[in-house]
Amino acid sequence: MTSAGAFAPLSSPSASAQRGDALGDPPDLGPVATEAEALLRQLASEGHLLSEAAEQRVRGVRAEVAGTGRYRQTAEELLQGSRIAWRNNPQCVGKFYWKALEVRDCREAGGAAGDEGDLFEALVEHLRLSWNGGRIRLLLSVFAPDEPGRRGPRVWNGQLIRYAGYRRQDGSVLGDPETVRLTEAVQQLGWRGRGTEWDVLPLVIQWPGREPRFFELPPDAVPEVRITHPDHPWLEQLGLRWHAFPTISNQVLELGGLRYPLAPFSAWYTCTEIGARNLSDTNRYDKLPAVARGMGLDTSRDRTLWRDRALLELIAAVLHSYDLAGISIIDHHFATKQFVRHEEREQKNGRGCPADWSAIVPATSGSTTPVWQRRYEPTRQRPNFSPHPELCWQPASCPSGGATG
Repeated sequence: MTSAGAFAPLSSPSASAQRGDALGDPPDLGPVATEAEALLRQLASEGHLLSEAAEQRVRGVRAEVAGTGRYRQTAEELLQGSRIAWRNNPQCVGKFYWKALEVRDCREAGGAAGDEGDLFEALVEHLRLSWNGGRIRLLLSVFAPDEPGRRGPRVWNGQLIRYAGYRRQDGSVLGDPETVRLTEAVQQLGWRGRGTEWDVLPLVIQWPGREPRFFELPPDAVPEVRITHPDHPWLEQLGLRWHAFPTISNQVLELGGLRYPLAPFSAWYTCTEIGARNLSDTNRYDKLPAVARGMGLDTSRDRTLWRDRALLELIAAVLHSYDLAGISIIDHHFATKQFVRHEEREQKNGRGCPADWSAIVPATSGSTTPVWQRRYEPTRQRPNFSPHPELCWQPASCPSGGATG
């Protein structure tokens, strides 16, 4: 689940919400109160709140915002609002399961003093719970929100688990080229990796205005899968691997007028994310030439379709390896069929299905999937997830010192 660009204007409330005038016409208490009331109306219209309870809650929120400029969401608002935020996100193909999302309330982690070690333990627990012995859980952990005069914490890592990228003197990269800048920044903080292709980066945690701290992830929080092939035993000798599941951590949860800058989200992988992107992209691990050589393919010209053939076998190897390890993963055909089912279900409920076609269509065999000939509107509705601004890695040029954004 990634996204780009600013939010579009808020969509109009549903017809049932428009009829629910028992909530009253809200006074102008600014965007926080306005968006909070919009969220409560939506929760009431979808049956998560009784209209009487919603009316009372709106009055309470208005008073709280008028007095302090902020309010605290209930656990139920956090749960149901986060599920709707995922449903609204146009970048994710897995939204069929939005009602199954579990949400951990970690708003008190770190305490008033902002203890980074406490935050780290909560993040490690998130990874352990998501792992679930290989049966990956859909899990979101929500940490402290931005507040007037005090912004919430965040991590520098785009995902909680990522491999380092070391730039060599000749300009080549050992490891993941996508993380070179982060790796160099963490090294400036004093971290030293082993210098292999698969060094797991530490988590860098920072409260705005304070020095960042890095923490090494324990091995049991980073389960990995060695990539093998059912018909090509030589592929194991390439030493390929990947971590068991993704945990996106560079998104802000925008919910009811509040911003949660640290809200890591875990799910299971689609096989093409690993086989056709992470291990194959020329600006990532770029392993297709090695796979093609192992297959004995002619790589001297594109017309032999060596890239296509190697790509398919690498994706097959990823699926085989995860299945062999008993770890949740789905293929792109199943994922896109489920997405169409989600779209049809949303239409029956009188809702649209925000989607970015370029993100929904898989990286390989797109025309063989049911989403290929469908068209979607990548509208942005609140609640939702939005990307953090680009981090500033140069302490001297950052007003508050360290990484900002």
